[in-house]
Amino acid sequence: MIGHLISHTIELPVDLLDIDDSDDTRYWASIRSVVARAEEMAGSADGMLLLVSLVAKHPEWPVRAAAVRLLATHHLGDATAESAVAAGTHDPVDWVAFTALKVITDHRIRTAVPDLIRISGWPSNFTRSEFSRKPVGCGAAFTKRALLTIFGTRDTAELRRLEDDFFSDMRERVAAQRKRPRKNTDVVLVQAGPFIAGSPNTDSGPFRMTQDDSVLRAVDLPAFLIDRTTVTNARYREFLEEIGDSAEFDHPDQPTDRSHRPVHWHDARINAPGMPIVGIDWYDAYAFANWAGGTLPSELQWEKAARGVDGRSYPWGESWEPERVNFVERTYGTEVHDLDSLEALLVTTTHDDTPPHPLMESDSLPEGASPYGVLHMSGNVWELTRTNFYTGDDMDPFFKGRHPAEFMNRKDAFHVLRGGTWTSPQACLTTYYRGKDLITDRHNEVGFRCAYEVTG
Repeated sequence: MIGHLISHTIELPVDLLDIDDSDDTRYWASIRSVVARAEEMAGSADGMLLLVSLVAKHPEWPVRAAAVRLLATHHLGDATAESAVAAGTHDPVDWVAFTALKVITDHRIRTAVPDLIRISGWPSNFTRSEFSRKPVGCGAAFTKRALLTIFGTRDTAELRRLEDDFFSDMRERVAAQRKRPRKNTDVVLVQAGPFIAGSPNTDSGPFRMTQDDSVLRAVDLPAFLIDRTTVTNARYREFLEEIGDSAEFDHPDQPTDRSHRPVHWHDARINAPGMPIVGIDWYDAYAFANWAGGTLPSELQWEKAARGVDGRSYPWGESWEPERVNFVERTYGTEVHDLDSLEALLVTTTHDDTPPHPLMESDSLPEGASPYGVLHMSGNVWELTRTNFYTGDDMDPFFKGRHPAEFMNRKDAFHVLRGGTWTSPQACLTTYYRGKDLITDRHNEVGFRCAYEVTG
C-alpha cells in the first residue's frame, strides 16, 4: 500500500534525513530533532504531506513511527493521512507496524479494516469458538484487538453481518466491473465440460521444448466465450483512442510512465487494420482485455478452444496440412528440415523488407479453423495467455519500478504463449505446444485474443 501513496508524497528535506548514528545519544537526539520539526508543521496541508512522506520514505523507523502518531493526532479524517497510517501496518519494522495498529485501535480508523484483515483474517472467523488457533505474536494480537475495537463486538454472527456491510460497496464495484459489457460480438461459445489436454508425444525432437509438464489428461472447464479472431490493429486502435491517457484498465503492476502504443505501429507489413496487433506486451494485452470486458484466456481455455474435446494435434484435425496455417515455410517460401536450416532462414529477417508479408489477416484461412470455428489457433502469431509458464497459475507479477534485466531470470515473469507464429516450424504449431515469453517483451511475432464469462 505504501506504493499507492508515493504520488501524495514530497521530496524530504535534506536536514530531515541527516541522522547522526555515531553513538546512541547522538542518534536519539537526531531523531527527536526530526520529529520536533515534523510536529511544528503538523496541522497544515504541507505538514500532512510531509508526515505522509516520512511514513513512506524515511530510512529510520523511529521517525516513521512518530509520523504515524502525528498523522492520527493532527489529520484524522483526511483520506490520504488515514491511508498512510493503514500502510504503516505493513512496515517491515515491527515497532512501526505496532504503532500504526495501536493508533488505529485508539482512533477506530475504519479505513484500515482491509489492511487489518489482510494480516489477521476475518474477525468472524478468529472469534469462532471452534476456530483452530495457534499462539500469536504481538502483531497478530494488536491486529485482532484493532478489528474487534473498530467493529465493537466479539459476537461471531454480528461480526459477519458487519463485515458484509463494510465491504458491500467494494463488492458492488467489483460486480459492476465484472458486468462491463463486451466490446466485441464476434465471439464463439466453448461449452462446459471435459476435454483432452496435454501432449501425446514424448519425443522432444529438434525444435520442441520439453513437454513433461504438459502430460496428456482430461480437464473439465466451465463454459466461456472467446474471440473468433485475434485482436486486430483496428480493434486495438479503438482501444487506444478511447482510453487516451487513462490508466483505468491497467494492471496494478504495470510499469509507470509508459503508453500502450505498439512498438511496431508504423511497419507497413504488419499494420493493416485487419491484421493481428503485435508489438505489445502482457501488460498491454491485460489492459485491452480489461477494457473489452474480458480477460486474457487461461492456457487451458486457449487449448480447449483450439482443439475441441477429442485431443486433436491441430485445430483442423490430426494430420499436418500446411496449406491451413501461416508458418515459417509459407512466410519465407523455403522448406525447413532441421534446426540449422530454420536458424539460417530466420537470420535473413530484416526490420523493413524480409520477409515482405509476414502476417495474414486475422480472419483469413478459414480452412484452418478449430472445431468451434476459432481462426488462426495455429500459426500467424503466438498468443498471450494469463497463465504462468512454470506454475500453471494465473500470472501475478510484482515487478513495478524494476528494469526487465532484474527479473528476466525469475520464473514468475514468464507467461505461456500458444499456437506458434509466422516464424515457427511445424513442431510449434500443435494445439498442445507450450511457448513462453518475458512479461515485458514486445515482439512482432506475438498477439492475443480475449476470453469472456458466459452470463445470462
